Amino acid sequence: MPSQNGYSRERAWSLLNEYTQSASLLKHALGVETCVRAYGEREADAQGLTGEPREDLVGKYAVTGLLHDFDYEKYPTPAEHPFVGTRILAEQGWPEEIRTAILGHAEYSGVPRETHLAKTLFACDELAGFLTACSLVKPTKSIHDVETAGVRKKMKDKAFAKGVNRDDIIKGAEELGIPLDEHIAFCIAAMQKNAEALELVGSSPNPPA
Repeated sequence: MPSQNGYSRERAWSLLNEYTQSASLLKHALGVETCVRAYGEREADAQGLTGEPREDLVGKYAVTGLLHDFDYEKYPTPAEHPFVGTRILAEQGWPEEIRTAILGHAEYSGVPRETHLAKTLFACDELAGFLTACSLVKPTKSIHDVETAGVRKKMKDKAFAKGVNRDDIIKGAEELGIPLDEHIAFCIAAMQKNAEALELVGSSPNPPA
């Protein structure tokens, strides 16, 4: 990823691992990165970007997803996360747009989500975790066997993945201006493309046509 704008994927990954040891939190970061990056690609296409400008925009989306919870393991309380993390990012020179988006993904921060990046991060955060949970209860433990209708059904099951805020998933799609089913399907497709890195290939994934 280009780094002239103050960020790179390699730098973000290094920072994430410096503060995060939990395998589940690292996988969550990768899941959110995957979905947010896919929306970054979609936004770049919508803007007609090519070459370096396109790489810059997609890279910005990717590292925002990757870093949104990087401080959570060490600073998990609402008084600390994501405020400590964004202060660290500011000290290291990460762009304001990334920091503001990360602040905005926590509803209690009071920071409004005004940019497409901020809305995208909020929309993908809880959903990426939920899709991972949906994958892991499949006999195959594969994202390739997750379908939108099944996700919607699981969302109604309050006993399933109780830590996931369903209201945030619904509100996130609304803020993006995308129908919920379309949003879910988009993120499923993004995670399927990155299934190996997310360790969600499972035992018998459906091969691409």
